[in-house]
Amino acid sequence: MSTMQTEITAWPRLVADIGGTNARFALETAPQQIEHIEVLACNDYDTVVDAVREYLNRVGNPKISHAAIAIANPILGDWVQMTNHHWAFSIETTRQALHLETLILLNDFTAQALAISRIADEDLVQIGGTKSVPNGPKAVIGPGTGLGVSGLIPSKSGWIPLAGEGGHVSFSPFDDTEIMIWEYAKKKFGHVSAERFLSGAGLTLIHEALAAREGVKRERMTAAEISERALSGTSPLSRLTLDIFCAMLGTVSSNLALTLGASGGVYLCGGIIPRFIEYFKNSPFRNRFESKGRFDAYLAAIPVYVVLSRYPGITGAAVALENHLTERA
Repeated sequence: MSTMQTEITAWPRLVADIGGTNARFALETAPQQIEHIEVLACNDYDTVVDAVREYLNRVGNPKISHAAIAIANPILGDWVQMTNHHWAFSIETTRQALHLETLILLNDFTAQALAISRIADEDLVQIGGTKSVPNGPKAVIGPGTGLGVSGLIPSKSGWIPLAGEGGHVSFSPFDDTEIMIWEYAKKKFGHVSAERFLSGAGLTLIHEALAAREGVKRERMTAAEISERALSGTSPLSRLTLDIFCAMLGTVSSNLALTLGASGGVYLCGGIIPRFIEYFKNSPFRNRFESKGRFDAYLAAIPVYVVLSRYPGITGAAVALENHLTERA
């Protein structure tokens, strides 16, 4: 394809972020100019191709040559079998079906990490620490439906995101209460990962373990209900649950910061923390984050940022697509 043809077909580009429940689509009309965001329910469509076609139909069927999809799944070759949804597809067959020149897929949390490399200051809330080192490694962690973990490593060609499964590392309890909660979870599940506690279901599990210790009849509550009661002051047990959740997040975040040498800061993504940001600022999180014995001072210097962006997966998919097309040029 000639340079002129490439320029003509380069924009708009299709970018998407697909989870187990919703698929978020957008057009990138110029570098990092994201427009026409639509959220479609995955269950409404038999295949990913059907969902893409419906979105493109809604926005006037523009000519698309290049697309990137962030998806809540490991990407291990051409075949994608979604963990939390029935969609299963070949990337190459999907590219051909949609008449695309380029189609790339990446893990949704890898996309979240890439989005951090372009984030605006107004989308960040700093929780302690001093100032980040401009080209220092960045740690990225996000409790939500699960626990996403990544990092950004600087290189001469830009930021390199790590595609790992750090949410499934073994959880390490910090004190007697956490040992009790860990033992409760171990009896129930066997292996106890960090994600087992640091997720929506994890908040419920912590509450369940504490209720069992106190001999309180356990109410079946969602994570949102536990948070609501904790913040309204109507349930001391819910407040303790939220405190422990934040402290546990401090432990796991500081472990990641030490592993990566994250002088560029720790970035907290996901849908949970922004819901109670004012409480979180004064929660046990930061104290626990810095509680590492001989490395207290090292961690005290590292800033932690809560990420408030609404669609970081879409932004990250656009960065990944730009990087791919630049490398190919």
